[in-house]
Amino acid sequence: TKTGIALLYDEGSENAYDIQLKLTKEVLTIQKQDVICVSGSDHSTNHRTVTLHRQPVGGLGLSIKGGAEHKVPVVISKIFKDKAADQTGMLFIGDALLQVNGINVESATHEEVVHLLRNAGDEVTITVQYLREAPSFLKLPLGSPGPSSDHSSGASSPLFDSGLHLNGNTTNTAPSSPSSPIANEPKYEKRWLDTLSVPLSMARISRYKAGTDKLRSNAFEVLALDGVSTGILQFYTAQESADWLRALATNISDLTLQNMKMANKCCSLSDQVIHMGWVNERLEGTDSSQLYKYKFLALKGSSFYIFSTPPVSTLDWIRAEKIYHLCEVLFKVHKLWLADDCWLQANLYLGIHQDYAFEDQRPYCFSVMVGHGKSHSFNVELGSELVAWEKSFQRAIFLEVQRTGSKTYMCSWQGVALCFTVDFALGFTCFDSKTKNVLWRFKFSQLKGSSDDGKTKVKLLFQNIDTKQIEMKELEFQDLTAVLHCIHSFIAAKVASLDPVFIDSQSIARKYMYSN
Repeated sequence: TKTGIALLYDEGSENAYDIQLKLTKEVLTIQKQDVICVSGSDHSTNHRTVTLHRQPVGGLGLSIKGGAEHKVPVVISKIFKDKAADQTGMLFIGDALLQVNGINVESATHEEVVHLLRNAGDEVTITVQYLREAPSFLKLPLGSPGPSSDHSSGASSPLFDSGLHLNGNTTNTAPSSPSSPIANEPKYEKRWLDTLSVPLSMARISRYKAGTDKLRSNAFEVLALDGVSTGILQFYTAQESADWLRALATNISDLTLQNMKMANKCCSLSDQVIHMGWVNERLEGTDSSQLYKYKFLALKGSSFYIFSTPPVSTLDWIRAEKIYHLCEVLFKVHKLWLADDCWLQANLYLGIHQDYAFEDQRPYCFSVMVGHGKSHSFNVELGSELVAWEKSFQRAIFLEVQRTGSKTYMCSWQGVALCFTVDFALGFTCFDSKTKNVLWRFKFSQLKGSSDDGKTKVKLLFQNIDTKQIEMKELEFQDLTAVLHCIHSFIAAKVASLDPVFIDSQSIARKYMYSN
């Protein structure tokens, strides 16, 4: 369990409120402070009426902040230990003043309330209600009572403590009786109370303003599967924000792994879920302000799935927005980070280059190229997620190649119908579609290069083992992109089966993460 103090930011009012976060393996709980009755009879749980006896030294024993001029109530900002307000046991930092000696002050300015309290006589009756969402600009301490050594008594200001611990205007110089709680009166305590619980199973995190490239500073939002949102969680430092982001992402990832294991119990060995999770897909060709949309991706069996919402039942798998054959897609890391110095480091040590045609302004971007020259552009929130997707795509494709063994495509050359087979054991074979006669066959190691027209035609360059001469084979396919991706998948899987360390060494995302 992880707990910590944060701010809940209200984008409408642009105010932030103190909250406490409590994280368990399955739930993120948001807690807000409130004053509750813990013993005695409590006729009004919301309002408390308290009588203070002004003391010759220490006055009412409290300070206030706020006022109508700032569109916030006047609240108690300090309570001085062992003074009048503290002795009642019924007043707390964060209490909003509603009435003073029967006079409503809910719409009063700061100066009006200060004047009223200082001139209210020796016995002052106030009605209060705890302000659960005190704007952070009031800078109220989360503890109570406050420090006992404040002697501010100068000009009052709604954003600064106005001390009411001096005598004020009073004609009675005799010591006042202490403002102590009566035996049968209710007893109150300030506590953190649960206000919202967000289940983390299939939840998603966003550090960006919805659908845009605008990164929130030290803040993010957690959204549950059913759409319930935590609101914008804001942290005091970048380190706190990063720590909470990692902790939440880890718990969500662990729960996703549990869901995968449950789903795989109902699936055959050839149809297992390898990886799944939330991403943002960049919307192409849109003039609206919505640049991104949440998508849920899954690698399962022989297919790559794109969903608008996570699959929670067996039937959901056939309702995916898009389904692609894993052998015919190509995964590509586009961005690891935005900073120029990071890209310089990546260029020098990893041998990669920033794709300036790729317009995504977010870090941790990848694309999945599919058939007919089309592609999907995605990004994730953390570098560790990018590493996981790169590794998972690689593993899922290799497993599918080994299971499939071979793929055959219809093709032609100079009007003759042919078949082209990519085989994990044999390499490349071309044969007549009618007679089945083999026209040529080459191993993977004999492929020395290729070129294509970007449409349907490709030239494959093979080296003859005996003559060492290069032989060019030209073919035409209906979906050339799918065939080229398939060739890439089979060759990569072949290399991985012979030298797994080499494949790991080619991981751009993992190299970058470890180097940083």
